[in-house]
Amino acid sequence: MTASHTLSHSQSIRKSGVLVLTGFGIRVQVRAGHLVAHDGIADERRTIRLPRVGHGLRRLALIGSDGFVSLEALRWLADQDAAFVMLERDGSVLATTGPVRPSDARLRRAQALAHQSGVAVQIARELIYRKLVGQEGIVRERLSNPSTADQILQFRVALAEADTVISVRQLESQAAHAYWSAWRDIPIAFPKNELRRVPEHWRTFASRHSPLTGSPRLAVNPPNAILNYLYALLESEARLAIAALGLDPGIGVMHVDSPSRDSLACDLMEAVRPQVDAYLLDWIVREPLDRHWFTEQHDGNCRLKGPFAIRLTETTLIWGRAVSPIAEWVSRTIWSTIRKPTGERFPATLLTQDNRRQAKGGSFDAGIEDKLRPPRICRICGATIKRGQTYCAACAVGVSRKGMIVAAKLGRIATHSRDAEALRAKTQRKHAAALAAWKPSELPEWLNEEAYQAKIQPALAGLTVPAISSALDISQPYATAIRAGRRRPHPRHWLSLAQLVGLLAAP
Repeated sequence: MTASHTLSHSQSIRKSGVLVLTGFGIRVQVRAGHLVAHDGIADERRTIRLPRVGHGLRRLALIGSDGFVSLEALRWLADQDAAFVMLERDGSVLATTGPVRPSDARLRRAQALAHQSGVAVQIARELIYRKLVGQEGIVRERLSNPSTADQILQFRVALAEADTVISVRQLESQAAHAYWSAWRDIPIAFPKNELRRVPEHWRTFASRHSPLTGSPRLAVNPPNAILNYLYALLESEARLAIAALGLDPGIGVMHVDSPSRDSLACDLMEAVRPQVDAYLLDWIVREPLDRHWFTEQHDGNCRLKGPFAIRLTETTLIWGRAVSPIAEWVSRTIWSTIRKPTGERFPATLLTQDNRRQAKGGSFDAGIEDKLRPPRICRICGATIKRGQTYCAACAVGVSRKGMIVAAKLGRIATHSRDAEALRAKTQRKHAAALAAWKPSELPEWLNEEAYQAKIQPALAGLTVPAISSALDISQPYATAIRAGRRRPHPRHWLSLAQLVGLLAAP
C-alpha cells in the first residue's frame, strides 16, 4: 500500500517561498479552492495542500517531466501572483510561466532595434562591467590571486573603449579564461568515510569546460554540476523578470539569436553570475560535499540527485531578487530610446518597487549574503549536522579521543625536552634548598597538623588559585589540589597559608 502524508503548510515554503516537486507521477491540480500537489517515488509519496490565503508560495518548481499540471492549477498560481518553473533533471529550463502583465509594444520594438539605436553596446558594456567587477573581487579577496585579479581589472578598464558588442564579447571571453583558470586547482572535500568511493577527478574544481561537450554543459564533477544547476535557476528567474517587464526574452543584445535559448535572459544572467559563483566558492572551501548528493552516468556526466536538487532549488527567489534590479535597468535603458510625449515617466519598477521605495527614502536590497546557507555535513561520515558544528555526535567522540592522544604525545615530548628537563631541575633544586633551610621551630606552637585541618584548610575555599600559587611559589594545578583538600602542603607552607586566610598578621 502506498505511503502518503498530507502537508497543509510546509515550513520550507514559508521560509523560502518555493515549493519543489520531484519524482514520478507528479500531479498539480485544484480541489475545493486548494492547490493540491502530489509527488514522490514509489511508496514514498507526499500530498501538499495550499489554501488561497497565507500559503507564502512564490514559485512552484517541478523537476522532471513525468506527470501533469492542470490548467486550473496554472490559473490558481496566476491569481496568487506565483510563478511556475519546469526544470529538466540535468538542470536545463524547460518552461517558465509568471503572472501576466500588460506590455508596451513600443518597448519591444525598441528592444528589437537596440543594435541600430546603439543602446545594445551600452547595455552590453554595463552588464559585463558588473560581471568583471564581481569576478575580480572573487579572485582577489576569496582566492587570494592578485595577478589574475589584475588581468581581469585590465579587461574591465578596456571595456570603456569597446564600441561594438563583438569587442565587448571578446573582452568578456578573455576575462573568463583568466577567471576560471584561478579556480582550476581548488580542492573539493568529501567526508573521510566516502573518499574511497569518490572518483579522482571529483576532488578538484578542474576546468569549467566538460570533456564530454567542450562547453560547461554535461559537467563531469560535482562543483561544476552544482554551478550549472544554479545557473539554470538564475536563467528561469531572468526569464520571469523579463516577461514581467514586457520585454521579449528571445531578443538579446549581447548573445546572438538562437532558437534553443532566450538570449536576453542569458544577457541578464551575466551581471549576477559572480554572486552565484561566490555562493558555491564559499561553500566548497568551508564544507565537504556529500557523495550521496550526486550520481555518475555511464558517460561520466555528473548529475544531482533529487533531494539535493530540491535543496538547491529553494534558493530560486534569492537569484530572482538579484536579477530584478538588473532587468529593470535594462528596461529603463531601452525605454530611454523611445520617442514619447514630454513628461511620460519611465516604466514602473514592478520587480523591486524601487520607485515607491525611493519616494519613501528607502532602497531595494537583494540581501544575498545573509540568506544563502548551504547544507552542513559531518566531515567524517557525511551526516547532516547543525550550524556551528564540524562533526556529528558519534564521530565527535572518536575525533576528541584521537585529539587527546595526539595532545598527550605532544605533551610528553614537550615535557621531556632538554629545556623542560633543565627548568624542572632548577625548580627542584630551589625547593630542596628551601626545605633544607626550613626549621620546624619557626612554626608557632599552636600551628600543628590538627590546626591546619580544622582552621586553615576550610578557609582556603575563599582564596583564588593564583593567590595560593603565588604565595607558596608552586604551580597552579598543585595549588588547586591544596585548596580542594586533595593534597596537604609541607609544614613549611602552613605559616604563609595562615597569613593568607587571616589567622596571622603578615610580617
